[in-house]
Amino acid sequence: MSRSPFPLDRLSFEGLLHLLAALALVLLLAPTVIVLVVSFTDGLSLRFPPPGYSLRWYGELMEAWQLHYALKNSLTVAVLATALAIGLGVLAALAVARSPRLSARLLDSLFLSPLILPALAFGLSSLMFFSLLGWPVSVATLVVGHTVVCVPYVVRNTVAALTQLQPALLEGSASLGASRLYTFRRITLPLIRPGILSGGFLAFMASFDNIPVSLFLRDAATDMLPIRMWQDLEGRLDVTIAALSGILIVATIGGIAVMERLTGLSRRLV
Repeated sequence: MSRSPFPLDRLSFEGLLHLLAALALVLLLAPTVIVLVVSFTDGLSLRFPPPGYSLRWYGELMEAWQLHYALKNSLTVAVLATALAIGLGVLAALAVARSPRLSARLLDSLFLSPLILPALAFGLSSLMFFSLLGWPVSVATLVVGHTVVCVPYVVRNTVAALTQLQPALLEGSASLGASRLYTFRRITLPLIRPGILSGGFLAFMASFDNIPVSLFLRDAATDMLPIRMWQDLEGRLDVTIAALSGILIVATIGGIAVMERLTGLSRRLV
């Protein structure tokens, strides 16, 4: 019995995969598209489709001083946490990337553990830890908590960059009399810079958008943007939040595009 020239079973399987991929893409993008459309409403409530379109609520953002204050706090904490995470993450990656020791593997798992723990559990345990130390919640505790959450992103991306580094380059530098510091500064660091930048970008986004840790480690005077947005939506469905969400979506897409251009971010996330 001759085989059919058209593999119908394979065709149906590939068609099903494409259908599932398209469905997943719609489910992922539809909420974002809806928020962007609603942000241009001229109505007083969050309704889709909007009764009309206007830039009114983007103008209202200019007078939303509480959101400005929360945005400033979130940016400050995210920048400080990202800077600390890059410093600690690069040092950790250099220590564990090429070491064959069991202790290096254990340390690697330890640095990645914040990604495995439930975020709320980590936030609560951090609050209890700082309470035992006698440290009141403040911006400092926020930065420390966010740094712990952000370090794994830097470690993972830097380790991936270090594994692609050719040992012959380091050996050649050493054979020519270069010190380890000079080799790191002139050879290792330039070659792993894309991994560090990718990890730093992901760390910044993880800190800026973090709610669970911020809920437990902030004080009453430190308002964070994600929490303020959540409270405004929960209390009065403020349409201004949709406009702010639209700005954040565009800014995030722009940041991803820049990082993709500079570092090939999508290849490092595979």
